[in-house]
Amino acid sequence: MSYSGNIFMVVAPSGAGKSSLVNALLAQDRQVMLSISCTTRAPRPGEEDDKHYRFVDRDTFFRMRDQGNLLEWAEVHGNFYGTPRDRIDLAMREGRDVLLEIDWQGARQIRQAFPDAVGVFILPPSIEALETRLYNRGQDAPQIISRRLLAAGSEMSHVSEFEYVIINQEFSVALTQLAQIVAATRLRYVSQAARNAGLFVQLGISATST
Repeated sequence: MSYSGNIFMVVAPSGAGKSSLVNALLAQDRQVMLSISCTTRAPRPGEEDDKHYRFVDRDTFFRMRDQGNLLEWAEVHGNFYGTPRDRIDLAMREGRDVLLEIDWQGARQIRQAFPDAVGVFILPPSIEALETRLYNRGQDAPQIISRRLLAAGSEMSHVSEFEYVIINQEFSVALTQLAQIVAATRLRYVSQAARNAGLFVQLGISATST
């Protein structure tokens, strides 16, 4: 199936600033839609159901998984996360771009269904900066932070699987780079042909790449 929208997968270790970058991008580009993942973890302070996540219990999550209603799923830090597929196809057919905040395991599963999905990995400027950010956000107990730091090395070892890498040292620079990736992706042949099918026919251009 030919889609006029694109899928962007943004991956990072906890504390690298992924969510802040994604939220800033969504605020300035209304054509990008955030895919709301479901999770079995409890909401953090300020998080709202069906805005930040779809919060579900484990029985509901496993039922969605077993019925094929999750595009990808994984267990992360003792909790389950998954991407419901019901809204993604519709958004892409309507020409909207869909952004997924997932981990590297989920990105691998997404590529099986959408080989043209664009992967962006967000790196911290240092392990020390990552640790400071985790403590400063005040959302996790010290033992959870220690677990996330231990996992960060393993997560970052998969950075070579992604097309783009952003080092989030200065937020404004990182945001500009993320927006540039989105803009460039929209100019790919497959995206332009799908978004401008009528023009391509008028100009006698094939709708399929060679």
